[in-house]
Amino acid sequence: MRRIITVGREFGSGGREIGRRIAEELQIAYYDQEIITEIAKRTALSEAYIRQIEEKRPVVSFPIHIGHSFYLSPDPTFHPDLSIYTKQHDLLHELARKSDCVIVGRCADFILRDQKPIRIFFYADMPSKIKRCIDRRPVDENLSEAQMKKRIMEIDRSRAQYYSFFTEQKWGAKENFDLLANTSGTDIKKMSESLCSYIRAYY
Repeated sequence: MRRIITVGREFGSGGREIGRRIAEELQIAYYDQEIITEIAKRTALSEAYIRQIEEKRPVVSFPIHIGHSFYLSPDPTFHPDLSIYTKQHDLLHELARKSDCVIVGRCADFILRDQKPIRIFFYADMPSKIKRCIDRRPVDENLSEAQMKKRIMEIDRSRAQYYSFFTEQKWGAKENFDLLANTSGTDIKKMSESLCSYIRAYY
């Protein structure tokens, strides 16, 4: 059985870092920004463009979701940006078949559900998310706590809409994940180590 771990995360929860640490500790592949690079190669679109629309709800006038009505549709109203999501859908399956891996975001928990991954969702209280984002912000960025809170809320709203649009499921809902992890005030390294123990026991 492949060890496939999918990571859903609120912005500022530290989920991405934990996912990377898990991959390093278990010595398995880690996919996040690498997915953008590969999609850019397959679509001839720039990485900057893909990054701009990634995990944001496309603006279309008809209901669709991954693996269902739009995936192979010849509908002439097909939104150009949706080609990115079909490429991503295929790529995630390829990566999961290729080797054990950790995949961050991109509805991977839903897309790969038939492969029985460990689906983890990371969340945290707002003060913890604000502190983590401020501690890690670029040196030339001077957002106030209020501005950072607004950014966090906007990004999480976009992720929730994206997830709901393509899966028809609620983002972060407990029934869609095997483990919900609250990172508020938590040592990221220690949590990563604990999760590695959980994953080893699971498999």
